[in-house]
Amino acid sequence: MPHTQAGQPGVTPTFTGASEVGRVDCHAHIMTTRHALVADRHSEPKHDIHVEDFLALLALNGLSHGVLTQPSFYGTDNSLLLDALSRYPEQLRGTAIVSPDIAEAEMAALYASGIRGVRLNWFRRDTLPDAAGAEYQRLFTRARDAGLHVELYVEGEKLAWLLPTIRRSGANVVVDHFGAPEPRSGTQGAGFRALLDALAGGGTWVKLSAPYRLGGAPAADYARALLAAGGAQRLVWGSDWPWVSHEEGQRYAQCLSDLEAWVPDIADRTTILRDTPRALFGF
Repeated sequence: MPHTQAGQPGVTPTFTGASEVGRVDCHAHIMTTRHALVADRHSEPKHDIHVEDFLALLALNGLSHGVLTQPSFYGTDNSLLLDALSRYPEQLRGTAIVSPDIAEAEMAALYASGIRGVRLNWFRRDTLPDAAGAEYQRLFTRARDAGLHVELYVEGEKLAWLLPTIRRSGANVVVDHFGAPEPRSGTQGAGFRALLDALAGGGTWVKLSAPYRLGGAPAADYARALLAAGGAQRLVWGSDWPWVSHEEGQRYAQCLSDLEAWVPDIADRTTILRDTPRALFGF
């Protein structure tokens, strides 16, 4: 039976073909404990989380579509993600982790399968790959040419250099989890200020997601600053379900309530939940 929260049985909805795009969850994960894990991981799955679990959760909370993000602990093995997209192509899109030497034809095949972003999960790394080097600049260019954005998860203080380095290729960038700002500097940190500048300049989007990953800093302050810099058309929302390593006390409905507190204007929330993801992920 599908589970709308880890370990809690839910109701299985009827999944149909094409449906009108309503509200979209732009950051969630599916996983299984049987899948091979990469060696340098900083988390791992505790339960099997199936795509039907996610779709049931969306239906129960009044959402119509979702974006599945490749977990870092599977590395470039996107097979579980691609299988889910193949079975529910109208309701789902995804972001994949790929090798920087991926061929153009493989990139085009990912797009055709429903992938809309190439994910760089560079969080908690002592040394980052050389984003300015030929290998990664070629990856960014190939992503751009295939219609894929670059999804970036990294400590906020590193954004001041990374954002312009990636954008130099012409690729669009989607930044995870409020930009993961440094809690002590908050909205005044150099990385977060660079993120605000990038939003204002275009070609960059931010996910309002995972407030529990902000080191106790108030998410509402970041949301207000991001909204002022780029407008609702540069923001999307994600639940980060099933909240890997932060499962305790999390509830999906509360994640949606958090967004209402961060963005009290209904028109802005509609743009963030529906209009921006529809354009960004091609629903």
